[in-house]
Amino acid sequence: MKRASAYMAAGYPVHFTGPSGVGKTTLALNLAKKRNRPVMLMHGNHELSNADLIGSFTGYTATKVEDNYIRSVYKKEENVSETWKNGRLLEAVKNGYTLVYDEFTRSKPSANNLFLSILEEKVLPLYGTKHTEPFIKVHPEFSVIFTSNPEEYAGVYQTQEALLDRLITLPLSFLDLESETQIISSRTGAGEEEAKDISELVRGLREQCRKKGKEGPSLRASIMIAQLALAQNIEISGKNEEFQNLCRDIVWYQMRKAFEKESDSKILDMILSESKKVQG
Repeated sequence: MKRASAYMAAGYPVHFTGPSGVGKTTLALNLAKKRNRPVMLMHGNHELSNADLIGSFTGYTATKVEDNYIRSVYKKEENVSETWKNGRLLEAVKNGYTLVYDEFTRSKPSANNLFLSILEEKVLPLYGTKHTEPFIKVHPEFSVIFTSNPEEYAGVYQTQEALLDRLITLPLSFLDLESETQIISSRTGAGEEEAKDISELVRGLREQCRKKGKEGPSLRASIMIAQLALAQNIEISGKNEEFQNLCRDIVWYQMRKAFEKESDSKILDMILSESKKVQG
C-alpha cells in the first residue's frame, strides 16, 4: 500500500494483478480513498464500448414557444436538440476523480485504447461524438488504479503491451496477516482483535487448501464473516455455535472444491476445528 501510494503521488497509474480473492479490489478502493478525491468504480466487461466510456446521445429534447401577444400576429417556434450523457470515464477525467478500473482485462483491448492517450498525452479523445473539440484535457487530479486476474482465467483478454508499459504492475498473492486484519477492520468496523481472529481462522483453512493445490477461502470470506457476525450480533468466539455455523456456511464451497474426495463430515470437522481456535 505504501509503495502504491508513493507511485500514485508521483503521477503514475498502478495495476494490481493476481488470482481471484486476494483482495485486489479492496486494496484498490482503500488506496483510492486515501487520495481524498471522489472515487469512481468501473468494471471491465466484453461489451464495454466508447459510448460507455466517453458518452452518447440518449435522445432528443423538444421545446415549443407560441406567441400570440398581438392578436393579428401568430408566432410559433420549435427547437429540437439532442441530449448528451457523459460516460463514466469522461466524468472521471473531466472532474479529477480517482478511477478504479476493476478487472479491466475483461474489456476488449480496443475499448481500453482510450487510456493510451489519457496516460501519455493527458487528453481524452472524443471519438464518435459531435463535440466541437476533438478531445478534452485530463484534470490534473485524475488518477487511475487498474486490477486484473491472470490471463488464463476465463473471459480475460490479452492486454496490449503499449498499455501495460505505461502502468506500474504490482503482483499480489494473499496478503500478510497484518494487512488482512487492517482491511477487514476498515471494511466492516470490526475491532482489530476480532478482525485478526477471523483472518487467522480463514488463513488456516486456506493453507490446508493450498496443500491440495487449491486457492481456498479468500479475504472476501473473512470480510463476509465479520460483516454478518456484527450485523447479526453474533459473538466472534470459537465457543459460540452461531459463529461456528456462520463460518461453515461461508467457507464450505471453497473447502468442498479443495477436498472433493473427502466426506462432508470430514470437511465439517476441519472447519469446526479451525473455528474453535478463535478465542473471542
